[in-house]
Amino acid sequence: MTRTSTVRSALRLTAVGAVALAATLLIGGARAAAPQPPVPEIGFIQASPDIKLRRLIVRNAEGKGTVLFLHGFPETLYAWKDIAVQLGHDYEAHAFDWPGYGDSSRPATDRFAYAPRDYAKVLKDYIVTAGIDKKDLVIYATDIGALPALLAALDDPAIARRIVVGDFAPFNRPQFMQERLQGLKEPASADAIHAAFNRTRDEILQNAFTRGLPESSHFALTPEFRADIARGWQNGALTSADAFYHYYSHFTRDQDYFEANLGKLKTPVSVIWGEKDIYIRKEMGEELAGRAGLKMKVLPGLGHYPHLQDKAATVSEVQAAFDAR
Repeated sequence: MTRTSTVRSALRLTAVGAVALAATLLIGGARAAAPQPPVPEIGFIQASPDIKLRRLIVRNAEGKGTVLFLHGFPETLYAWKDIAVQLGHDYEAHAFDWPGYGDSSRPATDRFAYAPRDYAKVLKDYIVTAGIDKKDLVIYATDIGALPALLAALDDPAIARRIVVGDFAPFNRPQFMQERLQGLKEPASADAIHAAFNRTRDEILQNAFTRGLPESSHFALTPEFRADIARGWQNGALTSADAFYHYYSHFTRDQDYFEANLGKLKTPVSVIWGEKDIYIRKEMGEELAGRAGLKMKVLPGLGHYPHLQDKAATVSEVQAAFDAR
């Protein structure tokens, strides 16, 4: 091999190496620059002297706003974890366990009544303590979380940019509710229903989320969520069924108050409802939407827990709430 060809070969090898090095650096740089998935933080916050809440936050200092999720029975904040992470790319997301659920406080009923009105105060205290900017806040509330959100809005119309509610009972219309829920509202039968809820804990946690849905529409809960609701059912002297019972013992009073003051509701509200909800039928939502002049969306094929059955749809509903004017 001549000296000239040797030099040429060396130059070719050097060029190939330089290209490979550049490609490696570019790939490595792209990987380094790729956005990291949002990380949920789970901790505690003292919302008031008697109430410590377990909460979940997906932080986003550059987010377009904040969404606060309010769960129902027999859920915990883990119902929202996957949705919060997905929304965390564009928004800050919060969720907490209601008192009586998960790892939040369970004070005695002489200090906390577990009524919708009491939960409304917890919500207001959380927003203040967490330092959430209300003008950029969307509250997404379902089941037992929805009436407290609306009661809080009566007290403070500027509590949120918009509230999304669904699959709950704003009015005292037991004819639109499942038979066991009707019984829980009636003092004559409430104690027996309450005892049955505690006695059938395992059956409730196994079947409540898909009850009334055809087999083809059944969905799986994440193992993490299923373990959390099982562990959190009795996390102290008061069970989640006890908290639910106490909520219902004050339910009619707080429903009547809300209905009497419906004309004072000024906060923008959207209503969504699972078409196949057997616990609280969509006629309840239709009456609320009709009387308050609200937009209502019925979700085809979904039951009482749309956020568990179709998480992508819930993400879209939250995004639409931020875009609404």
